[in-house]
Amino acid sequence: MRPSRAQQLLVTTLGVLVAAYILAPFAWVAVSSIQPEKELFSVPPHWVPRILTGDNYRFIFTGKFPAGYTETGLLRGRISEKARDALPALKNSTIVALTVAAANLVLGVVAAYSFSRLRFRGAGALYTFVLASRLLPPMALAIPYYLIVARLGLLDRYGALILIHSAVTLPFTVWFLAVYFRRVPPDMEEAALVDGCTRLQVLVRIVAPVAAPALAAAAAFAFMFSYNDFPFALFVTSTIRSQTIPVIVSATAVNPDVSFGVVAVTVVLTMLPPVAFALLFRHYITRGLITVVTTR
Repeated sequence: MRPSRAQQLLVTTLGVLVAAYILAPFAWVAVSSIQPEKELFSVPPHWVPRILTGDNYRFIFTGKFPAGYTETGLLRGRISEKARDALPALKNSTIVALTVAAANLVLGVVAAYSFSRLRFRGAGALYTFVLASRLLPPMALAIPYYLIVARLGLLDRYGALILIHSAVTLPFTVWFLAVYFRRVPPDMEEAALVDGCTRLQVLVRIVAPVAAPALAAAAAFAFMFSYNDFPFALFVTSTIRSQTIPVIVSATAVNPDVSFGVVAVTVVLTMLPPVAFALLFRHYITRGLITVVTTR
């Protein structure tokens, strides 16, 4: 039955309200990043900005202080030099998150395919152990993880974050992909095996292309967890050589001399890689999640 015009209008209105509720904080941050500090502290506040400037972004990229801070009566100390580390931290976060996503695709695909197609001794117990490890709160293992990476000499290096994030995300990836692989008909795989392909060749040439939506969804989950992680990044990093963007944003925001415009710039920069990743793979991610949900 086709919905009436009133029902369509109601659904559209609700959708617009939900979208506005979700996007309003992001819009406020984006607008704040291009306003001078004086405008942000105006009383009463200006909901529609009257003065726009790129000085806050210029400070992040060049280190040049915003012109507004030279005005009489403004607190010239209201700035945070830590915000200058936002760009290298953004690079660190992107490198670590992409590496974790790649590790999940390589290791998770092989493990999930083995559990879904092969029969070997202890498979059930091992699969249960992998799933049970995901039930533990990640922070419950923070101290063991720290001791392990310290013994390996990986503190304040990319390797520490990559190992920890991979260990936390792989159980979900294995479960997620195993459910998807069980839905893929094995006929083409069996034909390829008869023609002389190995299991690895079957996985790479036949199963992986068919499961591309699920692979994109699993990679997105691993990428977002790694990119947004704060506690582990705070524990095992100490310098900008490996500190990630959540650590820098936190250090900038808690500074009593912080500029709110500069904090807004760091938040805007933080959003760029996840948004780009989501836009690039949005169709695959949506199809993968829908297919797995419908198989349960």
